[in-house]
Amino acid sequence: MFYKTRLSDIEPRQPISALVVLTSSESKRLIAKGVAALPEVRQALQQGLVIISRGTTNAFVAEELTGDKIEHKSYFAAGFIVDGELSSTTVDKLMPVIVLRDGKRVSISPPDALREFGEKDVSIKGASAIDADGNIAVLAAGPDSGTIGGILPTVLARRSYLIAPVGMEKLVPSVPQACQATGILHFKYSTGLPVALVPMSNALAVTEVQAFEVLTGVQALAVAGGGIAGSEGATVLSLTGEANQIEKAMALVKSIKGEPPVGRPSSRVNPAASNFDYDAMEQWKLLAADAGFRLPGVCI
Repeated sequence: MFYKTRLSDIEPRQPISALVVLTSSESKRLIAKGVAALPEVRQALQQGLVIISRGTTNAFVAEELTGDKIEHKSYFAAGFIVDGELSSTTVDKLMPVIVLRDGKRVSISPPDALREFGEKDVSIKGASAIDADGNIAVLAAGPDSGTIGGILPTVLARRSYLIAPVGMEKLVPSVPQACQATGILHFKYSTGLPVALVPMSNALAVTEVQAFEVLTGVQALAVAGGGIAGSEGATVLSLTGEANQIEKAMALVKSIKGEPPVGRPSSRVNPAASNFDYDAMEQWKLLAADAGFRLPGVCI
């Protein structure tokens, strides 16, 4: 579901509008700033636990919440799409998940932190797909649904906050239908790692729309997307609000313009899919060998 604020239904008295284009990385920076400003997150940073799971958007979130620069953001992601293929970071390059207690980084594992979770603690996990109804899901190549498989049982049972930063570039027609069409054992051929799309039940989606609203009070609407020559995945948004809100929004846009793209990782688990003649399971076996995954009936 989409994160909703009290401002969502307030109509501006003398509305003016602005049209803005955000590249993928600019959207990630905006969304990260929006997540950092959420009351639930700010409260947990004052007194509570915050887990920042891996993901490229979450790398931006980590920078906003900790103040620490992450130079190689692709290493803060277990999986990504690169070279036009589904891929994964080698285990030796993976950066650790960040756990904050009362706003300070602590050296405890995410499973140990989750065992302490209460209603007001926050888990932040990026997503791979979102639809117009606010349904969210994340791609997972692991046989136990990856990171989200370890998070969901706890946050659902304890009604903890699951915040999902996700850009509108990841909009799909229907998340439930997309989830039914995937699975790590489902595909014979794949351009990259075969994956499942795992629904993130009860997660609160924070897109560019919610970020603009939380940070400036404007109402945002995604009206177009795409681009060329480095603007692939760009999102075009129409902003509406009072004059002071639009000025604040434009100041925010100016501050994030020129955000560098997330760089290509120096290594990835799987070579080009063409090396395997696009055989899905042969590609997954290589990931399994690197990560120590096991599946009954699958010889590695």
